[in-house]
Amino acid sequence: MRKLSMDDLNRDSVEEFKNKKKIPLVLVLDNVRSLNNVGSVFRTADSFMVEKVYLCGITGTPPHRDIEKTALGATESVEWEHAPDTLELVKQLKGQGFVIGSVEQAENSLKLNKFIPEPEKHYAFVLGNEVFGVEQEVINHSDFVLEIPQFGTKHSLNISVATGVVVWDFLSKITS
Repeated sequence: MRKLSMDDLNRDSVEEFKNKKKIPLVLVLDNVRSLNNVGSVFRTADSFMVEKVYLCGITGTPPHRDIEKTALGATESVEWEHAPDTLELVKQLKGQGFVIGSVEQAENSLKLNKFIPEPEKHYAFVLGNEVFGVEQEVINHSDFVLEIPQFGTKHSLNISVATGVVVWDFLSKITS
């Protein structure tokens, strides 16, 4: 086996990417503090063709060198918008027909392995602050809470890792 070079990968240009059909998913970052995490979410969104990333509250926005360090240019390819208030954005997205899922550990949560997305619907996944998670009011307005099953001694995953897990799971389920 030979490792593939950048030329072998034959990736789309930013313009080609922007014109491609995306998966029916947007990501909502609820007061994420780490700019490196924000950049990683952009990179994941680019990799898996996410429609848009919403950066809410105190979440940092491009351009910023710490975001770019992990995004590696994905802030140019992925559509994004800043929203001052996560709850207001969630209400707006619901009004537009999005199904809202908060990624959190909560009572009556839906384990990720049991989640079956409906391909004709558009989803918004809310991912929370590194310390406090998704705001309770946002959870209260969500259609469901998605929980990633974990089996070790730690009680949570880094937001960038959680994003990769839930987006890949979503993509693999709607394309299978």
